Amino acid sequence: MSVVGIIGSGVMGKDVAVTCAASGYNVVLYDHDPGVLGAAEGDIRTLVRRYRMTAPEDPRWRDKGIPDRIRITDDMAEFAGADRIIENVVEDAAVKEEVHRELREVCGEGPLIAVNTSCVSITRLAALAARPESVIGMHFMNPVPLIECVELVRGHHTSDETVKRAEGFVDSLGKRPVVVRDSPGFVSNRLSHLFMNEAAFLVQERVADPEQIDEIFTLGYGHKMGPLATADLIGLDTVVDSLRVLYEDLQDPKFRCCPLLKKMVDAGLTGRKSGQGFYTYGVSR
Repeated sequence: MSVVGIIGSGVMGKDVAVTCAASGYNVVLYDHDPGVLGAAEGDIRTLVRRYRMTAPEDPRWRDKGIPDRIRITDDMAEFAGADRIIENVVEDAAVKEEVHRELREVCGEGPLIAVNTSCVSITRLAALAARPESVIGMHFMNPVPLIECVELVRGHHTSDETVKRAEGFVDSLGKRPVVVRDSPGFVSNRLSHLFMNEAAFLVQERVADPEQIDEIFTLGYGHKMGPLATADLIGLDTVVDSLRVLYEDLQDPKFRCCPLLKKMVDAGLTGRKSGQGFYTYGVSR
């Protein structure tokens, strides 16, 4: 089975890694942070156990070899033989640009390069690649193993062949690709971040508690999760970063970040990964 290189072993990177490994791919998971890498192996085994219990009807999660197909590294040179590379670093255009410059030196013209981003322009990042036509947005949604939809984002230079390769890869993961054009926030996050941001304003203004807001979405609209539980799952820091990108790129005041979100991030209350966001984690609620 071909190799998938994954850049960034944070929440999304690990989820994408176990999803690919569960579908039979060999994975090279890269991060430059020694602390993150040191925790990655244990985190991966925990994720596999969690998804095995969450989706017991899916035979892929019963495969005991999933963690063994994931190689963890701090050397991007190990991507040299990868057929596909998925970039998952923080939602900061400058950081992503630096990664893609380095990736160009390591991988040259070979692989399909997928950018797993919420809002950053695919066209902008593709300009740094050896072959801009081989770059496509591949927006996985959290939690990756459980969400069927993958938003494929076609940049200005993305070729028809790249779109077909990306669609085939997404299909092989048991997911359904939806192809859209490049625009800040694409479709999913241009809509979802308005929900999350406005919900935070409602909490700030004391119109309703987080539980009440989320119940209106789950009970009233039939959503699986409300906007504030979703924000906690994504990470409030990532939500703030994404809103900043949307505000700067679209110059539209409706994307002005709620001050409460910024205050929570400054306080280290970033959601599930910190144990505290709009909800408290590690205890039943």
